[in-house]
Amino acid sequence: MVQNQEHGPLTETVFYVMLALHEPMHGYGIMQRASEMSGGRVTIGPGTLYGALTTLVEKGWIAPLDVGVGDRKKVYLITEAGRAVVRAELTRLKELLDSGRRITGRESR
Repeated sequence: MVQNQEHGPLTETVFYVMLALHEPMHGYGIMQRASEMSGGRVTIGPGTLYGALTTLVEKGWIAPLDVGVGDRKKVYLITEAGRAVVRAELTRLKELLDSGRRITGRESR
């Protein structure tokens, strides 16, 4: 089993935020991208998003980018530490999927 002592499983919101930030993006763009990636199933409200962004910056998983003087929109990008967290989460999710398929008799696709 995949064990990571630094963090537990990611919430779906955090996972989509971190995926979106593989390219520089501001808050509204992150909300739109998460919805797009999930086929509209996941919607992230502004309060939830900005709380998540603050936490992810504090953890060092994303970082704000300096986009210029006077620009009110903050732009963020995932860090190398954040990329490692996403890779660990993908490994964890694959293990869950593989176990579920093995138990239910469904083959991997």
